[in-house]
Amino acid sequence: MDATMPDLMRQDLYRSAMGTLPESAQVLVVEDDPRMQKVLQRALAAEGIDVISSADGVDALERFRELRPAAVVLDLNLPRLPGRDVCREIKSISPDTPVLILSARSEVVDKVLLFELGADDYVTKPFSPRELLARLQSALRRSRRTRVPAEAAEQYTFSSFTVHFGQMTAERNGELITLTTLEFKLLRYLIEHSGIVLSREALLTHVWGYNAYPTTRTVDNQILKLRQKLEEDPANPRHLLTVYGSGYRFVG
Repeated sequence: MDATMPDLMRQDLYRSAMGTLPESAQVLVVEDDPRMQKVLQRALAAEGIDVISSADGVDALERFRELRPAAVVLDLNLPRLPGRDVCREIKSISPDTPVLILSARSEVVDKVLLFELGADDYVTKPFSPRELLARLQSALRRSRRTRVPAEAAEQYTFSSFTVHFGQMTAERNGELITLTTLEFKLLRYLIEHSGIVLSREALLTHVWGYNAYPTTRTVDNQILKLRQKLEEDPANPRHLLTVYGSGYRFVG
């Protein structure tokens, strides 16, 4: 692009190329550096985004629980509660909410760990506001695509299996497979959040409905039973995947 092009014209072309974020979206920005927080707030506000600001991990979780924003931009180095713990807790509360991590760190091991915790993307400081906006928009689009409406999930086919949730029947190559009510409920929740890492705590909350968790082994045992019935090779599953240290992910 011509370096002499007026800045406003460049911004207009940029917006038309990438589209805009939903005007009604609320984004929680968790950043303890006041200068960086102002930069992020200006960049998002310029796109019509309602910015909720927080400067520490404990306050961020309180605001998230109260306001349920459309997405979270999260720094790793936070007072009171580290960013990776905040990410894990947000994903256990709301697996669909996109979380973009900000950090000065660039080691691959950190990125892998964050994705295992459920982070949707990772932006290394320093970064341009344009890059952040593009990644945020992309994460929101992916989040909308992975949310399968309940009515669309009445029948779901993957590999050689077809599951009819309304009739509570399952078939493998045309032959009926017996699933319990709990197995149907667990499978449906996994499918409705296909591709998203779900913590054991989140599964207990949304499938079992527990407010106090007796043991996460409950989830592990139920996943093992589902694999025995749905995976061609339960020891090497293709659909019900373990994300070590984080939980489970369904891949259709």
